[in-house]
Amino acid sequence: MAAGFVIWLMGIFGLGAVLKTSGHLIRQYRWGLALLAVICGLLLWVVTSVTMPSSESLAMSYTPNAPIGTPRGLHPGRVVWAHDPDATDWAGYESSEHWYESTHTDEAVVERMVSNSVLALTGESTLANAWDALFRYSNQQQGKGDRGYQFGEKVVIKLNLTTSNGRQVDPVTHEKMPEYLNRGDNSPQMTLALLRQLVHVAGVAQTNIYIGDPTTLIPNHYWDFWHPEFPGVNYLDNVGGQGRLRVELSAMMFYWSTPEAAGKVIDYLPACYAEADYFINFAILKGHARAGVTLCAKNHYGSLLRTPDGHFRDAFGPDQDGYLDYLNMHHSLPNETPGLGHYRALVDLMGHPRIGGRTVLYLIDGLFGGDDWDCHAYPWTSPGFGDGVTGDWPSSVFMSQDPVAIDSVAFDFLQAEWPDVVSKGSLQGAAVDYLIEAALADNPPSETFYDPDNDGERMTSLGVHEHWNNPYEKQYSRNLGTGNGIELVRLDDARLQVRAYVQSDATHQLTVDHVLSNVAYEVMEASSLSQPNWAPLAPFTAGASAMTWTNFVASNWTNKFYRVRLVEATDNLLANPSFEDMGTTNTRAFAWQDNVQGGVWGAAKRVNWKAHSGDQSAVIVGDGTTFGGWWQWIQVDGGTTYLSSACFHKETNWHASEVIMKVEWFNQSHQQLLVHTNSLADLPNGRWTNKSFQVTAPIDAVSANFVLSVSGMGQGESLYMDSAYFGKPFVARESLPAEMAYRSAKKDAAAAIQQR
Repeated sequence: MAAGFVIWLMGIFGLGAVLKTSGHLIRQYRWGLALLAVICGLLLWVVTSVTMPSSESLAMSYTPNAPIGTPRGLHPGRVVWAHDPDATDWAGYESSEHWYESTHTDEAVVERMVSNSVLALTGESTLANAWDALFRYSNQQQGKGDRGYQFGEKVVIKLNLTTSNGRQVDPVTHEKMPEYLNRGDNSPQMTLALLRQLVHVAGVAQTNIYIGDPTTLIPNHYWDFWHPEFPGVNYLDNVGGQGRLRVELSAMMFYWSTPEAAGKVIDYLPACYAEADYFINFAILKGHARAGVTLCAKNHYGSLLRTPDGHFRDAFGPDQDGYLDYLNMHHSLPNETPGLGHYRALVDLMGHPRIGGRTVLYLIDGLFGGDDWDCHAYPWTSPGFGDGVTGDWPSSVFMSQDPVAIDSVAFDFLQAEWPDVVSKGSLQGAAVDYLIEAALADNPPSETFYDPDNDGERMTSLGVHEHWNNPYEKQYSRNLGTGNGIELVRLDDARLQVRAYVQSDATHQLTVDHVLSNVAYEVMEASSLSQPNWAPLAPFTAGASAMTWTNFVASNWTNKFYRVRLVEATDNLLANPSFEDMGTTNTRAFAWQDNVQGGVWGAAKRVNWKAHSGDQSAVIVGDGTTFGGWWQWIQVDGGTTYLSSACFHKETNWHASEVIMKVEWFNQSHQQLLVHTNSLADLPNGRWTNKSFQVTAPIDAVSANFVLSVSGMGQGESLYMDSAYFGKPFVARESLPAEMAYRSAKKDAAAAIQQR
């Protein structure tokens, strides 16, 4: 934008200089040169005026909570974001192990994320009802009436397999070349979860499902993951062979809504697209150096069998590839057409009746993501994922029925993580332009008559566009109750967010988001993150989803770090969960010792040597005894989901062959019904670590035992347990640290911390 502004100023002053020169020429009776000067000046003015986006359009494109367009969906404008850090565990791009392997993506967690997202999107209580609601809404929008899916109808799933094209995958063997294996495409685990729901829940026959990316190939590591379970599915492939379905063109034309398309080679939809009754757009969470972002809309750059710049497999006959004079879709990308208010080919693709018009669901795979089209994955450090320096994989999935809303939300996430990619200056804000054009497709700023099926009718609004209020709260107008734009439904880990501000020597403010009501927390302070020595400052019990303190007492505001941690949840069904209350002796803990309400055995005892909260903790000492543990009896409700959780600290030389946290379920007759077990074999050394798992009580259960059990223990050092919890599921336990860096009030009256 700054560069555009400079060019605009040059145009203003340039026109003035030219007009002044023309005046001198007129006075000298040099009429021809004077006229030429005026023409040049006007041309300069026109060029620079077009170059500089209007202040109104720029303001509109990035104003928080200012929705435009018409929201779509059963719950208009709803976008679901599921985030679970347990979904992924990978060493990174340079690892010899690959991101797509099941050792690095937890299939069960991903399947739960997808299922919960479908339920949250539709508001239904069962997956069967949820999928029926999705198909019914799609059919109503297509004018087919209020009916669900019918046997024999075809479903196309458009994946984004950009890094599995013919230059990266052997077209004969379908083996992906080793140097490209860690470049990301759709998660095979998340794709498998989607296939399972379509087949086993929605009732779509395998032979009526078409999945893939027409311009790319299905590499073997995907085929081997999907085909054994779903051998009847049609796996779309640019070249075919080895069981893949070769994609062919139909006779259905695709029209571009721009004069640039005049005289170009005509595009045709793939046959599977033209024949599909429903479409699922399954994109990836990626930035893009040329476009800013590549999400659901740009996923369609692979929907026409030829590449965006005109390379076609059958350009000069079957399998005689080459380049033809198609419309170059890249010309309307932000890097070639910067600024706002321009024709965007993405809008034609989004709004075509046979593509966007039949889309039943939009998904964005955000398990790993990437900063560019080749999907080189990096851990995210933005709020909710990291502390500004260190981070974690985004481990997310986004879902919506509104194509503009879902890309708008993903845009905000990518903007928060990679602003230098999404909003680099050379694009002049154009990364968001396709969303504005799509939201206002019935009257777009570019004045384009979007009509990709050439029926003479102008496209209507494709959905609602809006930016969130800030990266910390991630609130849209429907969340805030201020408008009818986007609603972001969060199924994330709701990790505590700390926002701290220093306004003057006497004015300090700390705000914590995502706290749980009636739960006790503690504000803590440290002087360093490299070797933090956290000291408690202010315990509190939350009464709302966010808590704010003004002028609370701290030791010193200069270069301090603050975090908030959960002390103890009041819904905890465990008695004495932090072992603070003594039992019959100092080494015994109340409620963990009498073999009625609880019990203790082996090398387990209560000590005050090391604690996660309070002064006491439970410990199992490697003193020569090979076993030990604790248990406590709890009343439960059958069919209810509970969270089983505790914090552990393993000293370096402590070891055992088995360390487990488990829940034993009993019926009214105290017969054991089931045991849920969670291994703690991967506990790190030398620091407190929380371990949690959710369990659902059998329908006949009336009681349970919460158990920590150790066997095969060697001699030396100890394992500590503290802050145990069993009760209503919650996920907010400890915030990422925030830095309180002092700023003089004279320099900045509202100076804020930098998230670290």
